[in-house]
Amino acid sequence: MKVRKNYLLLIAAIVWAVAGGNILRIGLEVYESYVGVLNVLLSAAVYMVFQIFVFGKMVRKHTVRIAGYEEEKQFFLKFFDKKAFCIMVFMMTFGIGLRVSGWCPEVFIAVFYTGLGASLLTAGGLFLVNFAGVMRGNTQEA
Repeated sequence: MKVRKNYLLLIAAIVWAVAGGNILRIGLEVYESYVGVLNVLLSAAVYMVFQIFVFGKMVRKHTVRIAGYEEEKQFFLKFFDKKAFCIMVFMMTFGIGLRVSGWCPEVFIAVFYTGLGASLLTAGGLFLVNFAGVMRGNTQEA
């Protein structure tokens, strides 16, 4: 199924917002027993690291790539390239494996998943902002 290339940004926004919301929910479900200044600061640090070094860059890269498509209609899964899909599969597999294995203490899941999920959710929001900007005719990326 092909969609207008601008809608790839909306698809990316939905995918990352759903993934981020789910991971954030998992972290928050176990966070109650571990709320404290240090853990909140650690969650904020995880958020910042992922936002600055991973997901913020990813949003810019894929927004530019999508805007550069010459053909107006694109296959709906082209919101990411092969590398991004591989990273997504790795992250999902690693994350599920980590939780199921029991190798990490609950406090790690609470702190890390909360920061990671919030960062993914922000990436979804940034894709949505870029989609809205493109739809308004603004070609600048967030």
